[in-house]
Amino acid sequence: MDNSALWFREFGQPEKVLTLEHAPLTARAAGKLRVQMRYSPINPSDLIPVTGAYRHRVVPPRVAGYEGVGVVVEADNPALTGLRVLPLRGEGTWQRWLECDPQWAVPVPDSIPDVLAARGYINPLAAYVMLSKWPVRGKTVLLTAATSSCARLLAQWAKSQGARAVLGVYRSESQTLVPEEDGIFPVSINDKSGLRHAAQQAEIVFDAVGGALATTLLQHMRPGTDFISYGLLSGELYQMTGAGVHPQRFHLRDTLAVTAAEVWQQWFIELWDMLAASRLPEVRLFPLENWREALDEFAVPGRRSKPMLVM
Repeated sequence: MDNSALWFREFGQPEKVLTLEHAPLTARAAGKLRVQMRYSPINPSDLIPVTGAYRHRVVPPRVAGYEGVGVVVEADNPALTGLRVLPLRGEGTWQRWLECDPQWAVPVPDSIPDVLAARGYINPLAAYVMLSKWPVRGKTVLLTAATSSCARLLAQWAKSQGARAVLGVYRSESQTLVPEEDGIFPVSINDKSGLRHAAQQAEIVFDAVGGALATTLLQHMRPGTDFISYGLLSGELYQMTGAGVHPQRFHLRDTLAVTAAEVWQQWFIELWDMLAASRLPEVRLFPLENWREALDEFAVPGRRSKPMLVM
């Protein structure tokens, strides 16, 4: 039996360096689970490492992809066979078969459909942990990249946790509807006056963009406010120009490095109900062989759906 996997063997633009490769399956390593993947979404966090942006910790050759859902087909414990899991923190998920450590394999409740479970890691867990570290009750929250999956979850969960108001910076006019649906007061990235006003109102900022946008917000934020940088979609660093603002960096990987397996599993037990009650973009499915079409869809400006690979 052969496996099919999307490898990158050098850094570069994903559409140029990713290749779909086929190789015979090897024997399962003792103590590991063998998982047959079903679905795996495409996120910025999957593609950015392929470009070499994190070359200090991500080194090719590697299979791409960080999340997805599958079914256990082989295990030391036969009782685990047939269990739906998120096979995380191991091999890349953009492949048909993979092995993972049982302690990091997250069981999926029967009530959670595959296409929701498949995207139950990167964005939901990042939003969950950030809101735990920086509580928002009674505060005015400002989000950048407000139409992204992570920002949408941050907005919905911030409102449910008692945030006074949520402001969201969006990029294009076609994207304004989504922030309003999620209870976000929208602010155009092109509205300089609106950005200054939003920054002055904010008591906590969750920024996924960096670059010039983050620099502008920092310049106008009030002393004593928190600025959490959790992404760099612009590809550029921000300049620290504000006085008395508390800039902080959040990277999910850093948190996971010091998280015990039992804490990790408990997070997901709490997350499933939150995720099931949340609004997320619709999914557009692409067979693994059509991965180039999936990447093209991912790059469409103002895209309203989540491209997902079907294994």
